[in-house]
Amino acid sequence: MTTPIRIMGLDPGLARMGWGVIAVEGSRLSHIAHGVIVTRTTDGLGARLHRLHIEIAQVIAAQSPAAIAVEQAFVAKDPSAALKLGHARAIALLAAAQAGLEIAEYAPNHIKKSVVGVGHAQKEQIQAMVKRLLPTSQVTQADAADALAAAIAHAHLAGTRARLMRALA
Repeated sequence: MTTPIRIMGLDPGLARMGWGVIAVEGSRLSHIAHGVIVTRTTDGLGARLHRLHIEIAQVIAAQSPAAIAVEQAFVAKDPSAALKLGHARAIALLAAAQAGLEIAEYAPNHIKKSVVGVGHAQKEQIQAMVKRLLPTSQVTQADAADALAAAIAHAHLAGTRARLMRALA
């Protein structure tokens, strides 16, 4: 019998950062927790980043994940929005590094393909598949569903990697 491994997924955003934690035991996935960290647009950038850092660090401390999967930034046409997203991603990576976690970064299309089977899936499709794969999650927020999807994608890749390592041994 193996010990379940906790994986935390993050869907970075300055206004809304989704997070989700799953447990992986063999090929079995189970939902642990999820949520969305919201910052106020009326606060300055520094205050918003500080709040994200504090809350992500609290979630990491409370949930004790072994690894974290972060969605890579999708470069949009708006450089200002891309920069703000980059700041939020940096805070997520910093909090994970400070906790000593294994950090994996995945392109949005990779996450969608891992969970839905299609690299250009819509948010509603991701949320529906997350609910199907993690029926106890009852996830209703798209940001949290995206974070859980990142964790699921990492679990699938980690499972594949483990099978390859056993085959090579």
